Amino acid sequence: MIETTTRDTPAAAVTAMVDHVLDLAATWTAWDGTPAHVDDRVYTPHKAVRRVADHMIDHLAELEARLAGETPRPDHWHASAITTEADLAPFTAQDLDEARSRLTRLARIWANRLDALTDEQLDRSPGEGWSFRELARHLAGSTYYADAVGDLS
Repeated sequence: MIETTTRDTPAAAVTAMVDHVLDLAATWTAWDGTPAHVDDRVYTPHKAVRRVADHMIDHLAELEARLAGETPRPDHWHASAITTEADLAPFTAQDLDEARSRLTRLARIWANRLDALTDEQLDRSPGEGWSFRELARHLAGSTYYADAVGDLS
């Protein structure tokens, strides 16, 4: 888990989370196919990448809806409650390349959006829910999914 301080920007919290996830993912091509059982859930490399990406998309949709003055649409994902057949597939070098592209691009979208907001917008965000600064800090906790799989080197 990465630590954040009040001096970190919200954008840095999100990009550091993705860097941490991808550092761990770089070791997952060695995965032996045995899922990790953490808390009451099952995690695999593919599931960790899926959950990080879904979490980023879900909260980005929330942020954008609130900025537009709309009520965010609820997500209908099963999240960590399910492990799909695709989650159980071997994690290859090509999968790592795809994860790097997907998560790095999502992190840039988040960083660009957060950096464009004023401190007031970050702290007094429209609509109901966490401030956008708090939302970024929450998103940084997505390291949980990657940490569940761990370093497999």
